[in-house]
This record gives sequence, C-alpha cells and structure tokens, in this order.
Amino acid sequence: MALLELFNLSKRYDQHTIALSDINISVNKGEFIAVIGPSGAGKSTLLRCINRMIEPTNGEVTFDGVDLLHVKRKELRRLRTKIGMIFQHYHLVNRLTVIENVLHGRLGYKSSVVGALGIYTKKEKEQAIQLLRMLGLADQMYKRSDKLSGGQKQRVGIARALIQDPKMLLCDEPIASLDPNASKIIMDYLQKISQSLGITVIVNLHQVDVALQYSDRIIGVSQGQIVYDGTPTDITQEQIHQIYGSDFDDLMVEMNKEKHYAG
Repeated sequence: MALLELFNLSKRYDQHTIALSDINISVNKGEFIAVIGPSGAGKSTLLRCINRMIEPTNGEVTFDGVDLLHVKRKELRRLRTKIGMIFQHYHLVNRLTVIENVLHGRLGYKSSVVGALGIYTKKEKEQAIQLLRMLGLADQMYKRSDKLSGGQKQRVGIARALIQDPKMLLCDEPIASLDPNASKIIMDYLQKISQSLGITVIVNLHQVDVALQYSDRIIGVSQGQIVYDGTPTDITQEQIHQIYGSDFDDLMVEMNKEKHYAG
C-alpha cells in the first residue's frame, strides 16, 4: 500500500488563480522525491495541501490509509505528528535554545496546557540530544538559535521534525537560503535519513542538478500541473525545458555557474 496518495488534487485561490490542477501522485514508503519547477509553479502549495496547512479546493489526500481532507481537527493534529515539515526560513524560536526548539516537535503529542508549560519527559530530552548529535550539533544544543548559521538552523529544523517520529518529511525549499557547502550537508543528511530510517522524503527544489543527484524520483510541476514523473536518469533536457519554460535559459546559466564553482 502506498504511504501517500493524491487524487485529482486542486487548489483554486480565486476565479483566475489556479495553483494546482488535478494532481495525481502515489508515494511509497522510503521514497526520496524531488519536486522541481519554476517559482510560482505550485510546488509549495502542493506540499502544504498534503498536510492541510493550505486547504485544497478539490480532491483527496490519503496518508497512511486515512483521507486527511475529511478528518476532524483532533484527528488531523494526531496524523500531522507523522508528517514532519521543514521550511526554507527554518521557523525557529530565536530566543530559545537549540534543544528547546527541537523539543517543540513533541508539542503535537501533548495537551495545550502541558505544551504551554514546556514539560517534556526524560525520554524526549534524551531523544533530542541523540538527534542533535546525529546531525552534528552536539556542541550547539544549549546555544540560542539566533546565534547559529543558516545551515545549522536548518539542521535544528530537521531534528525538530525527526523528534515527531514521522513517517514522512515534507521539505519546502530547504536549501534555497544556503550556500553550496551548507546545501550539500543538508541534502546529505536528508538522503541518509531516508535511506537509514526508511522515512519518505518529499523535497521542493529549484536546483535541478541537486534533484538529479539525490532523488529516487523527480516530479516536475509547471503552472500547477505535473508534466514529468519519473526517475532522474530518464529525464531529458527537453523535458526540463518543458518544466521551466521561459526560465529554462536562466536555469542553465545557474547550473553552469554551480558546476564551475564546484570544479
């Protein structure tokens, strides 16, 4: 059984703005999927419709055998604990320490009162420490989060998502704000997490070369529609051109620059 299935998923903001149109996707456990496409193609809307951060207009989203679009708020909150979210701009609480931000990932398991008081079990604290060690942040765990670099902040975001014990991670442009070295570190960790823990990873990327290098499967989105769904080895330059349209030439220039700097 697929872990995630989208049937005819659509999102319309108004009569003239269609962000997604009849999206159909089936995702298996442990897949590493890169969603590529130009800015405004609908990539972020797609991820946020999956966990109902944005309410779809039509269609179905089935996660772990449950239709997310027809569950009540309490059940949705429970199911969201199994869907970790990683954001481009980290969404950390700057005044809190690294370990406190990671422990926030457990709030979905707690009552509002216990969560507001910041009460965590010994086991949860031990798990947070273990995750921070795994992500190379053992020396940073008691620092304020606003003292970290961008790459370090994103690793905190990954740890916060992993402490939920998720079955799937949704990563919305996780390396868009990072330099090439920090980007590689983040993508290496996400790939390792998928392979070693069997967690499904769906990551929005603007960098086609990164998608080709790391993903098991690429989904190309253009103007709210899927125009490619297949392996990185099968995608052609013509299909990339179809995905990016008028942005294709700029994309090729950026890819050549990155190859030059990497060399």
